[in-house]
Amino acid sequence: MARGDPIQPLLHGDPLRAGDTDLAALVKGLGHAFGRPKLAAEALIHRSALDRQPDLKLAFPNGNERLEFLGDRVLSLAMADLLLRHFPHEREGDLARRHAALVRATTLVEIAEAIELAPHIRLSDPERTQKGGVKPNILADALEALLGAVFLDAGFAAAAACVERLWGDRVTSAAVAPRDAKTALQEWAQARRLPLPEYREIGREGPPHAPVFVVDVSIKGHAPARGRGGSKREAERLAATALLEGLEGQ
Repeated sequence: MARGDPIQPLLHGDPLRAGDTDLAALVKGLGHAFGRPKLAAEALIHRSALDRQPDLKLAFPNGNERLEFLGDRVLSLAMADLLLRHFPHEREGDLARRHAALVRATTLVEIAEAIELAPHIRLSDPERTQKGGVKPNILADALEALLGAVFLDAGFAAAAACVERLWGDRVTSAAVAPRDAKTALQEWAQARRLPLPEYREIGREGPPHAPVFVVDVSIKGHAPARGRGGSKREAERLAATALLEGLEGQ
């Protein structure tokens, strides 16, 4: 993995500063020392932090959104490569289900929490929860942005090595490919000769630049369940998971 100068604590008032914490601990958790620390700082700036900080907005007019866009694609390719190497005999459908489970927002949040990413993210106070935490979708986006930053700093091999290190045993922990919650719910309904599940977007929460989708799913004869996610697809998956858990408990 490429190495550069260690990230030094960034000074107060410097637009590169990501918060009031030393980034050295985050670098250690990530497993990559940045040759260009500015990329790491950019990855940790949520768009909400820009409105009242003109110097920060001048330096990073889009916050970490462009790096998140890049990091999402880097993660997808790195994970596909990992799965092909670890499961050389599995069919495309099984690989796709493993891939979806490993790159979904909930997995990203787990990994972000494991490396204690939240304190390093720079964002406005309203974007933090009442307990001072960071919203899950912001955590997931920041982790993807960091992977995008590693890619720009040292190339795909370095970013893929970070993915392999961070995901660790998660890649191989499932003996069989996991079923997608929406597929499992559909199969549950079909096995009982019930109509297919119906999904309905009932609203969106949060600011326009980071909406949280709210979706209900229902099956005839059973109480609906609700899911919230950073995308409509994620909200549907979480709603399906919630409904399955309720049905299995009956």
